[in-house]
Amino acid sequence: MPLISVTRLRIRSFVYLPQFVWHTFQATRQAQRAPGFVGGKLMREAGNVFWTLTAWQEGAAMSAFRIRGAHGGVMPRLLDWCDEASVAHWHQESGEIPSWIDAHQRLLTLGRPSKVKHPTAAHLAHQIPVPRPGRIQGPLERLNSS
Repeated sequence: MPLISVTRLRIRSFVYLPQFVWHTFQATRQAQRAPGFVGGKLMREAGNVFWTLTAWQEGAAMSAFRIRGAHGGVMPRLLDWCDEASVAHWHQESGEIPSWIDAHQRLLTLGRPSKVKHPTAAHLAHQIPVPRPGRIQGPLERLNSS
């Protein structure tokens, strides 16, 4: 049964934005090549809010991706870069990528705040606004391994 993962991050300062965007590009390429990656999508909202929504063949594949390579290397930096961060995981029958609204509901009901060093009041209260897709969003598809 596929595992779905949703994350929401808010970058607390424009100072961190160029580094974050670079590392996001690297982690996206890593995901597209990762064993067990089914697909996903990315979105940027106003206010430096970034969402990821990915599907994996199983939890072990997602866990291996999460702690290795570009993604594993950037995770410790997010403690300083973000003032809001949340994550949720769930299994579903198909690897179909849910809508942002469905992912938001799962984040509210199943999600947990991630550790950040400079949390906002909203982060501490686990208040997550409804996603408002911006100009930057798109699919994250598996790259050919050949």
